[in-house]
Amino acid sequence: MRIVINCWVLRNKQLDGIGYFTVNTFSRLIADHPEAEFILLCDKNYHEDYFVGKQVKIMRIFPPYRHPILYLFYMELVLPFLLKRLKPDVFVSAEGFLSLMSNVKQLPVIYDLNFEHFPENLSFKNRIYFRTFFKRFARKATRIATISEYSKADIVKLYGIDANRIDNVSCGINSNFLVLEDNEKKAARLKFADGHDYFFFVGSMHPRKNVVRLIQAFDQFIKQTNAKLQLVIAGHILWSGSEIESAVNTISCKEAVKFTGRLTDDDLKTALGGAFALTFVPVFEGFGLPIVEAFQAGVPVITSQVTSLPEVAGDAAIYADPFDVDAIKDAMIKLHSMTMEERQLIINKGFKQKDMFSWQRTSELMWISISNAVHQ
Repeated sequence: MRIVINCWVLRNKQLDGIGYFTVNTFSRLIADHPEAEFILLCDKNYHEDYFVGKQVKIMRIFPPYRHPILYLFYMELVLPFLLKRLKPDVFVSAEGFLSLMSNVKQLPVIYDLNFEHFPENLSFKNRIYFRTFFKRFARKATRIATISEYSKADIVKLYGIDANRIDNVSCGINSNFLVLEDNEKKAARLKFADGHDYFFFVGSMHPRKNVVRLIQAFDQFIKQTNAKLQLVIAGHILWSGSEIESAVNTISCKEAVKFTGRLTDDDLKTALGGAFALTFVPVFEGFGLPIVEAFQAGVPVITSQVTSLPEVAGDAAIYADPFDVDAIKDAMIKLHSMTMEERQLIINKGFKQKDMFSWQRTSELMWISISNAVHQ
């Protein structure tokens, strides 16, 4: 079996959500199937060694994806001729883009349809491209892989796709997350929060991550409890007059809000493992990987009661309405007022819930989806 996988999201940079999925899923899939041939299409700046094996070939694509016009040029002009020459049994697209001009069997990974629900959160050019083409990609696809039952149902509802053509392959947990020793937790508090306990958020500063309401809720929490906790926010920050900057400047406890920027894997393990709680309350999420990473680290979770998040967190989290600042604040107060026994109970539920998710399982489900696409 010859499989071409589009991995253009890997650009010799720190991995993001789709990058983690791509590397963790397909590296395992390649290792488990030496009988198959894999051709990986990567950005010209890709110089890593995530995928190894005698049956693996790396091809650097041109032009690089940097603009919707280049998306179109590559997907509809370059890729069809490339696939015609390579003659794969299936083309797998790790970021969901397909070629409408190719007759090769195609399998996109569509993580979520956030751009359909909150189009204002995308730049104009990307909004037009995504909302114009993803419906066509879904209908063109031989099969579709996604990462939650919520996203599967959303694709069925919004795009009219038969549910039997969609496979939920789920997500896994990065293995470096673990329960820290007490001295390590103390070191984390000193490093990230001036020695105090802290709520922790990790993710992009994208509007759907709901960082502004999280900051406002934390301010209300401090006013109501007079607690000494801090709020540590990790992720790439684009200030320049952003709503996040405005939110910080208008709260009364802004000295208790710490921005770390993007963390290395080791620092992220430490920051999450040392947290009093993960506060991850997006308004829309296809999966919610930080939740299961917190479970693995033995850290309680406050999260949203919308989209895929209840499916992922089960009964192991404290839920809040992400559109209601008071509800997020109340969840913080609820966790803060728990006894050690109550806190340990919710941590134990997280340990149990995390066992539902692994990259090995995702890889195996992805292989089944690929095999079904080939034989469909």
